[in-house]
Amino acid sequence: MANERHSEPSVPPEQRTLAHDPLHGSAAVEGYFGSSYPKVLGFAEALADQGVLRGLIGPRELTRIWERHLLNSAAIVPFLGTGTVADVGSGAGLPGMVIAAMRPERTVVLVEPMERRTAWLLEVARDLELDNAVVVRGRAEEVAESVAADVVTARAVASIDKLVKWCAPLLRPEGTMAFLKGRTAAEELERAKYVLRKHGLVGAVHRAETIPDMEPTTVVTLTRG
Repeated sequence: MANERHSEPSVPPEQRTLAHDPLHGSAAVEGYFGSSYPKVLGFAEALADQGVLRGLIGPRELTRIWERHLLNSAAIVPFLGTGTVADVGSGAGLPGMVIAAMRPERTVVLVEPMERRTAWLLEVARDLELDNAVVVRGRAEEVAESVAADVVTARAVASIDKLVKWCAPLLRPEGTMAFLKGRTAAEELERAKYVLRKHGLVGAVHRAETIPDMEPTTVVTLTRG
């Protein structure tokens, strides 16, 4: 990414707004999201308005909501195959709410155990009229009887081996998993090889591009072997 996008503004963190994000209003961002941009923008504005207050993001995140959270979340969309998506540990709605905005034809189940976060997710889904977003309160291992997904996603929740153990019960027989990970994804995948073998899964690491000059996002996919 261009260096200027990494630079911190001189405005104190507690006084920052979405307007201080250098990608806010970017033609490249709007073009990338296309017809889903208005709802993704609405989500960005809601996150900037309430995210710090509700403990969903830190004050410094207001200068990089588009890069760190929304584009990062959007990068997983090409790896989601078809069918119902379950976003485990959805938190602020990342990537689940972004997926719901970008793929309105698909049901996206946002699984989150914390009550204050599920309240936030319900409000956002209602305000943005994301009728395809379904909020379920609970941990992945607690909701297996009520949630059945073709694809399971997660971002910044746990290591791959733990995610597989928690998420496998939610997955339909031919389902897949797609996780947003960091630069050590390959090493993490190697450490999870015995768990993957037990569940009949094969892992792959992908570099997912979004807009020009943006550092690629790392996506790990797990498919039936």
